Amino acid sequence: MDNNENINNEGFNMKQQKFWIIAGIAIAILLILVIWQTVKISSLTGKAFSESCGKLDTTDWTENEKMNYEMHGTVPARVQGGAPSASSGSGMVGGC
Repeated sequence: MDNNENINNEGFNMKQQKFWIIAGIAIAILLILVIWQTVKISSLTGKAFSESCGKLDTTDWTENEKMNYEMHGTVPARVQGGAPSASSGSGMVGGC
């Protein structure tokens, strides 16, 4: 019976090793993705960010755009460099 138990233990150890190898690979991939996204985000520059302090320049925003940014964190499309933003209320799909 010692021989049979030894074989079972070796099988268990192999399964355990495979698990830890797969877990290690998954963690390494996640770490690489986090580093890549951190570098990508830190390299963002655009007209929406003030060069002096890194905050958004909201001086030419409408009150509705400011409220949407404060409440929902959305930046107007015209500031992001995308298409011009629609007038308030038009083109809205869904909502609160």
